[in-house]
Amino acid sequence: MVTCSHSLSANIEGESVYRLFLNILIHRMNVLGFDICPVLQALIAVAVVGLLTAISIIKFYNFVTCGYYRERTKMNGKTVIVTGATGGIGKETARELAKRGARVIMACRNVDSAKAIRDEIVESAKNENVIVKKLDLSSQSSIRAFAEDIVRTEQRLDVLLHNAGTAENKIIKTEDNLEKTMATNHFGPFLLTHLLIDLLKRSAPSRIVVVASELYRFASLNLNNLNPTTSWIPPYMYYVSKYANICFTNELAQKLEGSGVTANCLHPGMIDSGIWRNVPVPLNWPLKLIIKCFFKTPAQGCQTSVFLACSEEVQNVNGRYFMDCKETTLSRGAMDMSKAKKLWELSEGFANLSPTDPKI
Repeated sequence: MVTCSHSLSANIEGESVYRLFLNILIHRMNVLGFDICPVLQALIAVAVVGLLTAISIIKFYNFVTCGYYRERTKMNGKTVIVTGATGGIGKETARELAKRGARVIMACRNVDSAKAIRDEIVESAKNENVIVKKLDLSSQSSIRAFAEDIVRTEQRLDVLLHNAGTAENKIIKTEDNLEKTMATNHFGPFLLTHLLIDLLKRSAPSRIVVVASELYRFASLNLNNLNPTTSWIPPYMYYVSKYANICFTNELAQKLEGSGVTANCLHPGMIDSGIWRNVPVPLNWPLKLIIKCFFKTPAQGCQTSVFLACSEEVQNVNGRYFMDCKETTLSRGAMDMSKAKKLWELSEGFANLSPTDPKI
């Protein structure tokens, strides 16, 4: 009887949503001056049913195929740093790892908002061992202060998860005279990895996980202009930075071979970050529909990050690219190790590495 009751309730709810959607559509067309006859109403009803059915099928397909990490691997006794953990997939990654028992260090630019998120994660994960530390990846002084604090206070570091990222819509120079998107997404993680590498090696087996993106395929890596602070298309730099993430991971993995530390990168999928909310009516309706149909939620988007952070299946896997919790292929250009090596050499200069900094 309970099952029937739930089924009936679901049917009523579904029918109500359908009728509400249909009535709103017909009402709006009447307001706009369209004469809606019964035949046209019937055609609209059929179209609405078809649309809602298609959306349901797409959502179900995405749910089944988006790559959930279903193993209940525990992380008790392990320490994980997640950068950019105040929202999106970073927040959900921190939550998932906390649920598995890890000591999670949320490395965030805005400490006040991070503390509120931390309390939310602690409550849902039932794990008090979640702490917040300030880290602005666009500032090399902030990176050095954060790394110094970690090395001084933490006994081990099992996973360094480079999740933080930005996509600026205009050219912004950082205090280090770097273009902000590249500073935050590539040069910052490059420097932080160097400063924490000794702790990672002492904690081996340990892992470095880099959140890249399939959007790298729309870019090329111009090694003659890695830091374009004038006359450039700012949004394009996000694609370039993701390309750099992949090349960095490839070279890093090669350098770490045999050290007990692995490095892998991933594409989390296209994520519904709520960007449609800033788009004016009526354009936001179709955009929202597309995003809700085809994009992942942050909880879905974090799955590959969690997989690479804790799965025993990838314990010894190094220098690979993953999507939907499965290894996938890179473009020929992204696998060019001579390009990766040159990027590394140039990045050492932009990151202002000193002779006394740890070597990889």
